[in-house]
Amino acid sequence: MIFSAFERLVAMRYLRARRKEGFISVIAGFSLLGIALGVATLIIVMAVMNGFREELLGRILGVNGHLTVASLDGNIKDFDDLDERLRSIDGVQAVIPQVQGQVMVTAQDKARGGVARGIRLDDLSQRKIIADNIVRGNIASLDDEDTVIIGSRLAQALRLGVGDSITLVSPSGNTTVIGMVPRLKSYRIGALFEVGMYEYDSSFIYMPLSSAQTFFRTGDTVNAVEVFLQNPQKMLNVRAEIEEAAGTRFRTYDWQQSNASFFNAIKVERNVMFLILSLIILVAAFNILSGQTMLVKDKGRDIAVLRTMGATQGMILRVFFLSGASIGLMGTLIGFILGLSFASNIESIRQALQNLTGTELFSAEIYFLSQLPAKVDTVEVAQVVGMALFWSFLAPLWPAWRAAKLDPVEALRYE
Repeated sequence: MIFSAFERLVAMRYLRARRKEGFISVIAGFSLLGIALGVATLIIVMAVMNGFREELLGRILGVNGHLTVASLDGNIKDFDDLDERLRSIDGVQAVIPQVQGQVMVTAQDKARGGVARGIRLDDLSQRKIIADNIVRGNIASLDDEDTVIIGSRLAQALRLGVGDSITLVSPSGNTTVIGMVPRLKSYRIGALFEVGMYEYDSSFIYMPLSSAQTFFRTGDTVNAVEVFLQNPQKMLNVRAEIEEAAGTRFRTYDWQQSNASFFNAIKVERNVMFLILSLIILVAAFNILSGQTMLVKDKGRDIAVLRTMGATQGMILRVFFLSGASIGLMGTLIGFILGLSFASNIESIRQALQNLTGTELFSAEIYFLSQLPAKVDTVEVAQVVGMALFWSFLAPLWPAWRAAKLDPVEALRYE
């Protein structure tokens, strides 16, 4: 639709309401504000949800294997042979045998539940999310059989540091003449890691593989072999080869199966949030509709004069359409700039608000992550902007059509 200079001039004049048109101007202002807030909020929420999912996925796939191989007969005895067979498959990046079990961590009259993982030092060094996030101590300390590496939040909860000792208590104890006695052993803390995910930083403990085999009494076996792929998104292409190489005595389960309910919940929440927040834009579009309807009714005499001076119905329609659409266009532009600016600096804004209010926003204990992530998806932003413009351009069509169909004789007669 092409607008002449005259049509643009009249449309912009109608946006600058005079005193008697103050209420119409207020409606237009609220419509612009509603669309701006709706677009900005949608962009911010979608960016946070995308960032939240990506950060969680990155940490989960960094700490846990993309695919885990376990034995149907209990523990895996010939895990070194299995390791070699799996490493020879194209697309497999790393294979890490381990012993994992639940433990109770005690120190200084405090106790916390935890997960102990026995792993070789070379394998742990390849796990970059752990090796590159050592905040205290040295990962090489794991070479000592009586040394463990724990998460920073677990150390904080127990008020421990590098060099202190913790006691691990196994849920399966030793059978004696007086009954079941818990099995426990003390270890020295060699290093602290912080991956930025509360669940791991507050409960995970890494220890030498031989120490874990002794503590959990697995002998020269492991209870799981984790497989890391070069591209976890193409896991289905490699999984069949891994199952064939492992043999019928083993079962496999991947990261999607292990975390299916968690990521499905995030997806459902994201879709619901998009639907709810889209209503803000829809309400603002209805405000444009009502405001333009009142404007057409108020400008009946002006429309009649313009028609008698030679203005066509098409010109009148374009004037009022441009008047209403300009509100949506400006609101969408303001919301677009505001949303991208907020999403790009959301962690800095969170820190500033925390310092200002003195309260912790988005606690890691509740939201899993120690930082508030945001990832702007260009396609989603385009969808949000497109939806806002669609409703903004649709809303003024009916009032503009009514203005174009207004009979100038009738309009002047009742003025």
